[in-house]
Amino acid sequence: MDVTLHLAQQPEADELLGRSPLAALVGMLLDQQVPMEWAFAGPYTIAQRMNAQDLDAHEIAAYDPEAFAALLSTKPAVHRYPGSMAKRIQQLCQYLVEHYAADASAIWKDATTGDELLRRLKELPGFGPQKAQIFLALLGKQLGVRPKGWRESAGPYGAPDSFRSVADITGPDSLTKVRAHKQEMKAAAKSAKAAGQ
Repeated sequence: MDVTLHLAQQPEADELLGRSPLAALVGMLLDQQVPMEWAFAGPYTIAQRMNAQDLDAHEIAAYDPEAFAALLSTKPAVHRYPGSMAKRIQQLCQYLVEHYAADASAIWKDATTGDELLRRLKELPGFGPQKAQIFLALLGKQLGVRPKGWRESAGPYGAPDSFRSVADITGPDSLTKVRAHKQEMKAAAKSAKAAGQ
C-alpha cells in the first residue's frame, strides 16, 4: 500500500494515509461529525504529536488513556470530540493488537471475498455497516484491494464513476462532486422528514 490519497487535502497527511494502513483506518474512524479533511488529517497530527513517522497500533493501544486524550485535545484538536475519539482509536488499536498482530493491513491481505472483508471491517470498534462499506469501497477503488465481489459488498459506495463518499475523492474536483451529492442527500432527507410530519 503506497499510493497518494487526497482525503486530507494536505500533502504530508495524504502521503501518510497512502502508505499506512493504520493511518487510513484511523482517518476513516475519525470521519464523522467533522469535515472530511479535518478527519483525515488527524492521523498525521497524531503521529507528529507522538514524534513518530507513522502510527503504531502497539504504542497507541498501550498509551496512557488520559495522556492520549490530552494529545488529541491539544489545540488545534484532532476532532470535535477528542476525548471520545481518543478512546475509540485506542479501542481500535487494541483490537488490531489482539486479532491482527497489530497489522492493520492483515484485515484485507488474505480476504478472498468482498463479504468476508466487509464482515472483518464491521467487527472493528467504531465501524458500523455504512463506514465499513465506505472503507471497503476506498480499498477497492483507490488502494487496489479487490477481493471477489468487493463492489457488491460495498453497496452503493462501490459503484464505478459515482461521487458518494471519500472512496471517490481523488482531488479537488471530485471533492466538490461528493460534497454536492451529500448536500442533495441531506436536502432529500429533510424534505422527506417534513413531508412525513
